[in-house]
Amino acid sequence: MTRKSGDHAMKAVRFHEYGGIDVLRVEEVERPVPGPGQVLVEVRAAGIQPGEAHIREGGLHRRWPATFPSGQGTDLAGVVVELGPEVRGFAVGDEVLGFTHDRASHAEFVAVDDVRLTPRPAGLSWDVAGSLQVAGATAWACVFAVDLGPSDTVVVSGAAGGVGSLAVQLARRHGATVIGLASEPNHAWLKEHGVIPVEYGDGVADRIREASGGTVDAFIDTFGTGYVDLAVELGVRPQRINTIRDWGTAAKVGAQTAGESTASCAAVLGELARLVARGELEVTIARAYPLAQVQDAFRELEQRHTHGKIVLRP
Repeated sequence: MTRKSGDHAMKAVRFHEYGGIDVLRVEEVERPVPGPGQVLVEVRAAGIQPGEAHIREGGLHRRWPATFPSGQGTDLAGVVVELGPEVRGFAVGDEVLGFTHDRASHAEFVAVDDVRLTPRPAGLSWDVAGSLQVAGATAWACVFAVDLGPSDTVVVSGAAGGVGSLAVQLARRHGATVIGLASEPNHAWLKEHGVIPVEYGDGVADRIREASGGTVDAFIDTFGTGYVDLAVELGVRPQRINTIRDWGTAAKVGAQTAGESTASCAAVLGELARLVARGELEVTIARAYPLAQVQDAFRELEQRHTHGKIVLRP
């Protein structure tokens, strides 16, 4: 008799209350059984996100409440090891990348809807594949929201972060002139990717005006904390400002808040994966941690100075 996957245990990240990094635990839990239209993926890599830290702290309880004990994790890449009923397009042994909205990918195994998976292209590393969805879909949505073209100048805050580093590259693919706000150690990377680097901090408005020649057409805010107001100060129309963090100010001025959910589908993820595999889009992996070191991974993430993605390897 074949044992169902749920008869086995696995390791997964859990937290039982809102709090700091110390509430994160790696626990032994029941391995999920894939339902109709789902596959069971053995996870090889899973990215971590700033939003997961805010959820864990309770800061997004009204928007995205947690049910305890809570898992976490959206991004994933791995190998299909079991099929549920009515699965289409995938077989056991397939290498895939995708996403779950069940806060479940920071684990050794995850059950995923088949419509949220796409094949892993040849040449795409596990670390990149497993950290592409949230940052990639968010960057894609940001660039689409501000409607960039070759005559536009766009400013991107947090330009060297997980989302920002992809947003600046996608904006350049639209032909726009891109000004990237980042600390000085990241300026060389931005220049290599055709982006005009500008140091953030006091006096940033004047530095942007100088770099742009006085005209800024669009603003993508991936960082929060005053950048929507800065965009308005620079004369950007609210319809061409997009923030993924400062929702309150966006509501006041009429700016956009397109994010990951706006472009969250396998078709967009598959296109992003193909661009990376062909060398047309670069995803920087800052560091990979074993699942058991999830606290250390978030400790680095929450310093908010990382260039690129941080990945867990179950």
